Amino acid sequence: MTMLFVDETKAKGYTMVAAVVVPGDANGLRKEMRGLVLKGQRRIHFTSESDSRRRLILSRLVELEVRAHIVQSTANKQAEGREECLMQLLDLAAENDYTRLVLERDASIEQADRRILYREVSSRGLRDSLVYDHMGSHDEPLLWIADAIAWSHAKGGDWRRRVEPMLFADVPAG
Repeated sequence: MTMLFVDETKAKGYTMVAAVVVPGDANGLRKEMRGLVLKGQRRIHFTSESDSRRRLILSRLVELEVRAHIVQSTANKQAEGREECLMQLLDLAAENDYTRLVLERDASIEQADRRILYREVSSRGLRDSLVYDHMGSHDEPLLWIADAIAWSHAKGGDWRRRVEPMLFADVPAG
């Protein structure tokens, strides 16, 4: 009954990060993430954080033994890249018996996501074993984990080095 919480970055191609969360760990992780929010913030959004805060948050995620998959597309069009990444996530769900997929809500693409997911979940025989949903980042702190890893991986250099301990071996180099 493992869940994936997904965010994306459009820097250097199209990349999606799926933080892997076991349901029994979800509430504790949510509490930890909320505890990292500063007074006056509604959520953690890595593009808005200072470098010192980024380092602190990433260190805490490593301590919490967070794990994530990264899937990438080199498609020229964002819609194609997103679809390719969604299909890769569904392949991971099938291979690893993941039961829930939560994507960060973006009203402009949610309907397209739902069409793709409906078609691809059925074609992979996951209709009875996988549920998917879109949630607002303010509503689901576990999405902040994927945001932090996605930003860091895309930024490269020392930021990418900091997230490497959290990444599964299936993550592409580079």
